[in-house]
Amino acid sequence: MSPFLSLFWVLAGIALLVVLNIKYKFHNIFSLLIAGIFVAVAVGIPLDKIVSTVQQGIGSIMGHLALIIIFGAIIGKFMTESGASQQIADTVIRHCGTRFLSVGLIFIGVIFGIAMFYEVAFLIAMPLVMNIAKKANIPYMKLVIPTVVGATMGHSLFPPQPGPVALISAFGADIVQVYFYGVLVIIPALFCAGILLPKLLPGINNIPLNSMIKPIEELDTHNLPSFRTSIMIPLIPAVLMILASVIKPLAGKDSELTHICELLGSAEISMLLATCAAIWVLGVKRGLTSEAITKKVSVAIAQIANVLFVISAGGILKQVIIDSDVGDSIVHVMSHVPFSPFIIAWLITAVIRILTGQGAVAAITSAGIVAPMIGAFNLNPALMALAVACGSNTITLMYDGGFLLFKETFGISMKDTFKTWGLLELINSVVGLSMVILISYFL
Repeated sequence: MSPFLSLFWVLAGIALLVVLNIKYKFHNIFSLLIAGIFVAVAVGIPLDKIVSTVQQGIGSIMGHLALIIIFGAIIGKFMTESGASQQIADTVIRHCGTRFLSVGLIFIGVIFGIAMFYEVAFLIAMPLVMNIAKKANIPYMKLVIPTVVGATMGHSLFPPQPGPVALISAFGADIVQVYFYGVLVIIPALFCAGILLPKLLPGINNIPLNSMIKPIEELDTHNLPSFRTSIMIPLIPAVLMILASVIKPLAGKDSELTHICELLGSAEISMLLATCAAIWVLGVKRGLTSEAITKKVSVAIAQIANVLFVISAGGILKQVIIDSDVGDSIVHVMSHVPFSPFIIAWLITAVIRILTGQGAVAAITSAGIVAPMIGAFNLNPALMALAVACGSNTITLMYDGGFLLFKETFGISMKDTFKTWGLLELINSVVGLSMVILISYFL
């Protein structure tokens, strides 16, 4: 099957998904399943392989994200109901004031994005943002966007996240240059998407909130956990992940200490430890009974069940695209586009990201394709790594995990998700690429 015909069937499947969602109001799980099977049949996946493709698509996402999402929801539950979120909100407002809240939240988003897996950063940060929005009397989406902008850019551009690490290795880039040029790339992107977009986006004040994450009633300030306790619990995964990345080159990748740190710094184990800390410090130590703690955990898990299954269903179409080699076909076509090597690398990565819904997968896949351009065109490897990283952080469609996580968390419409999540991702990506090209003129 020709690449163009394969692309046509993928686009037809996406159109079917949109129609089922918007016109016929199908639940996302059913529409994603139907669209995925339609594309699988159309692109020629054998009928006896379709069920296994569906299973692998759901399982790959569920296996990677299930515990992370569950632990994140439990931590968020204990932080909001114990008043830890309120303590952080009060402290941020007191030190930043409403005028500079967006800047403070961008900074927090970047730190969380660099230190944690994106889903972890999102699920821990959002209850805090909702409480800050309530406390400061600001429409919630005006603060959600800056936080998400910071988290997505920090996660996409900087080590120790898997995408940037893979790019540095594939291109032989200098990690110091990646951090240095990355700062120059990220600042304008954060300003445009995190500061300007919330001010200019029409209707942002009126986007309804129908989600599991809502601000809670304020507690007596005398009964709140300390700020240090409140901020340290969500930072436990960050500390463990950073520790693992620091210990590995010092102790050697095969040392027992490295293996222990890598275990503790994995997403699932670090989140488990943070969850246990939240239950102990914000539950047991504050007088909650075992029955009350169990009830809170059960409620937290129940609240995110729909989010978890919808995100997992998004893996179906991704797996169909991977198994049918549609992504490879489209990349082959894009590689012949007569543009700047940085633009070509960005385009190839963006196409893979849109097709697969996986930022790290897009970066890693693109790295093998565009690496020869570095020597052929005498390019700076660090800038090429950043160009590809920006391409992996571009506009996404409704089967992308980040898109679905954003949409289902706040319970907003498809239109509002494209207007907020989609637009902030596109601005991040394009402004980041523009800065890479601009920097290249001075090298």
